[in-house]
Amino acid sequence: MNQIMKARYRIYRRERGVFYLFDRQTGKRESLETADEGEAARLLHARNEAHQQPLINRQIARAYLAASDPGITRRTWQDVLGEVIKLKRDQTQDRWITAGKDHAFDVIRNLPVFQTQPDHFLRVLEQGTVATNVFLRRLHNFALDVGWLPWPVLPKRQWPKVEYGAKRAITWEEHQLIVQAEPNPERRLFYELCWWLGGAQGDVACLNAEDVDWEKRVVAYRRRKTRTMALLHFGDEIAALFRQLPASGPLFPNLRSVRASDRATEFKRRCRPLRISGVTLHSYRYAWAERAKQCGYPERFAQEALGHNSKAVHRAYARQAKVVLPSLESFEEKTHAATILSFPSPDHAAEPPATGGLARQS
Repeated sequence: MNQIMKARYRIYRRERGVFYLFDRQTGKRESLETADEGEAARLLHARNEAHQQPLINRQIARAYLAASDPGITRRTWQDVLGEVIKLKRDQTQDRWITAGKDHAFDVIRNLPVFQTQPDHFLRVLEQGTVATNVFLRRLHNFALDVGWLPWPVLPKRQWPKVEYGAKRAITWEEHQLIVQAEPNPERRLFYELCWWLGGAQGDVACLNAEDVDWEKRVVAYRRRKTRTMALLHFGDEIAALFRQLPASGPLFPNLRSVRASDRATEFKRRCRPLRISGVTLHSYRYAWAERAKQCGYPERFAQEALGHNSKAVHRAYARQAKVVLPSLESFEEKTHAATILSFPSPDHAAEPPATGGLARQS
């Protein structure tokens, strides 16, 4: 009787016959989702045993899991990271390789996945940055999805919130200063094309002349990050830039051969003496999306141009860009003018109609 009184949990039955578990320490109640008394008793016993002898129960769980997955007791987080990297490609794989070198991961790098405790993850998050938080979440979820982690290490609500630093679009004035100060012709044209196309730096650097359809004046390419298509009609400004680039093969043969981090470093080096701060090469993408929003470019067109999964489009069209609305009277004047059609008089039947078939209001 004394042993029963000391047990942390007890069960009781509600009117509908389902058994509930009551925690004497916290006062919380939890449904056992069963109306079978024997099954409820076994669950109660298991819960009390887990509370009284957690180490023994962990060994029992390990024995059961090892029977179905022999590697579960030896697999480390470095092994999980290696498997994730194998599944990625191109720039995404490069980002994972860079993330894997984060010293914050040294806390769990050689730790068996099965032995991971919440304290281990909390130490990693304390030592790391926002990127550490992002990649540790992905690593954790991957281990859960493939069954290498029997249960979550941290519940979703206990993960620190991911808070990115402030990002902004590059302005036309800043862009002009950078272009004028850039002595390298290839890099200067690269910055110009980033401004007009709004593409991610890796996508623009890897463009080929064959991606440009001169007849339809369309540039189309598959985004390296998401593998989605980006499609953009271009005008005279972009056409003039394309004519200065190679007519076949890579448009930027040197820039496409260097790492994205090297292109970003060179861009920062150009901005520093000009006292331009708070922008990166990705700021060109934000600038394009905000310009599109400001001039009334439909969001679906912007998505077609930058890719349907573009965060730059969502960001600009959701809240960032300021829109200057035309006056109501200007719209009324256009509407009124559009209702007045010009027809040739009998005396001037041979004369061509007014441009567009519309007459200006006097």
